[in-house]
Formats: sequence, C-alpha cells, structure tokens
Amino acid sequence: MFKIMIVEDDQTIAKLIAENIEKWNLKAYVIQHFEQVMTEFVHEKPDLVLMDINLPVFDGFYWNKKIRETSQTPIIFISSRNTNMDMVMAMNMGADDFVNKPFSMEVLLAKINALLRRTYNYQDSNANFLEHNGLKLNLQNGDAQINGQEIALSKNEYKLLQFMMRQHGKIISRDRLLRELWEDERFVDDNTLTVNVNRLRRKIEKAGLKNYIVTKVGQGYLLP
Repeated sequence: MFKIMIVEDDQTIAKLIAENIEKWNLKAYVIQHFEQVMTEFVHEKPDLVLMDINLPVFDGFYWNKKIRETSQTPIIFISSRNTNMDMVMAMNMGADDFVNKPFSMEVLLAKINALLRRTYNYQDSNANFLEHNGLKLNLQNGDAQINGQEIALSKNEYKLLQFMMRQHGKIISRDRLLRELWEDERFVDDNTLTVNVNRLRRKIEKAGLKNYIVTKVGQGYLLP
C-alpha cells in the first residue's frame, strides 16, 4: 500500500484529504510537528508528498529543497498561492505537480494516482475493480460478482457497497454513510439507509456470502 504524507497546517483540509486518500486504498500520514517535517519524512518513508507552501516555521519551498537533497520522492504542491511565480518556483525546485486551492478532490486524487503510476509503474487496481473477501465490484458498470455470479445493484446499493469496500475493516457510522450517499442527508429518512443496507445484504447472501456486512449495534456497519 502506497503511503502519502500530507504537509498541510489547516487540519480540516488535511483530515479531508486523508479521508479521501484512504478511500482509494492508499495510506495517509498527516504531519503534526511542522518543525520536524524532514525528520518525519525520513522516518515514515512516504511514496508521495502533498506539500502546502504556507507553513509554520519554514515554508513548503524550504522542505521541498531539503527533501530533494536526499530523495526523488514525488511531491505535489497544494496551495492558495497560485501566481505563476509560485508555480515556476515549485517546478524549478523539483516538485512534480501543483494544485491550486480550492481544489476538486477528484482532480487531486487523479493527479496522485497518475504520479504514482508514472513513478512506480503502479497499476491502479481501483481503475476498474474493487475486491474484498470474495466479492468483486466492477467500477465500470456498477455490478458485483461472487464466484462468477453477477449481482445487479441499484445506484444507491452500488454507492453504498463501493464506499464500504474502500473502508473495509473499519466501523462506518450511519451518519457518515448518509453523508456519502446523499448530498443533503437532512432530507433523507434514516430508514432509507436501513432499507438499502438490508437489500444489499440480501443480494450478497443470496449469492453465497454470509455475514459480509456486519451490523455494529449503536455504532454502524463493518465489512470485516
């Protein structure tokens, strides 16, 4: 699993990036001590660095320079400083890409995966399929497959299963699932989530996988 080091002092943005990175089966490591970026880089050995420019103690250009003294690990700058000079400086100092804030999370993730592929000859298995415990989810047509048997999914069942598979091994709260499936969960009956989960569970069990989705009472759901 590739590790992405996030050097961003806005903890809200850093947490959001980390959550989205981990949905794609990548490991996120968020820097907490901004005077020790190089120390943590050496210790964690990330495969890619996301670097803000405006940071406490030393700016991102400084840490980019320090990293480039010893490593060619790919670096993507993420910054609200979007002048041509900032972009030119970043690239001239050895950065691999530059993303302006505010940015689209989908664009950032696409750039991360593209850079990982270029650098490590990484074939992104998430491009077409997700697999977990005998279930294979086709990300192109939205169908699931168990032991060669196709399972047709509704739009919500597909979105639900995809998100849960990316978070397998973690308990996912009902509130988080509501937020992921519907843009404004305030207008969605909580029972709607229960109905979708139960329908999905029955389809998976009918195809031969028992206890694929586990209910954690008072906590949410889990794909063990």
